[in-house]
Parts: sequence; C-alpha cells; structure tokens
Amino acid sequence: MSASTCKSRLTAAAKELALRWQETKNGWGDEKSLEFERKYLQELFLRVDRTVAVVEKLDELLKKVRSDCE
Repeated sequence: MSASTCKSRLTAAAKELALRWQETKNGWGDEKSLEFERKYLQELFLRVDRTVAVVEKLDELLKKVRSDCE
C-alpha cells in the first residue's frame, strides 16, 4: 500500500469518526461526553493531523528516492 493510499484511508476514517461523534454528541450531551471528547478525541484528531503531515513528507521523500534511483 502506498503512503498516499494510507494517508487517504486515515483521513477518511478520521472524517467518518468525526461525523459519527457529532451524531453521538447530539444524543449524549452531558459532562461525560465532553470529558470523553477532551480526553480521547481531541488528542486523536490532533495526532491524525500530525500523522498525515508526516506521511505526506514521507511520500515526497519516497518519490525522490525512486526518481534518484532511476
């Protein structure tokens, strides 16, 4: 699987999770839901963003390596 494919799948999964979480919050709008979001989801989404940035850099590096080896 290519780095760009992994990035796309990760981005799509994070978007799906964000949508599902929003639906869940509509029915679960108490202090515990806010705690769950702060404790788990905010950090998760932050790490996904960082990971996507790293995967993009890795993909660029791999393309350069392939080009240099040809």
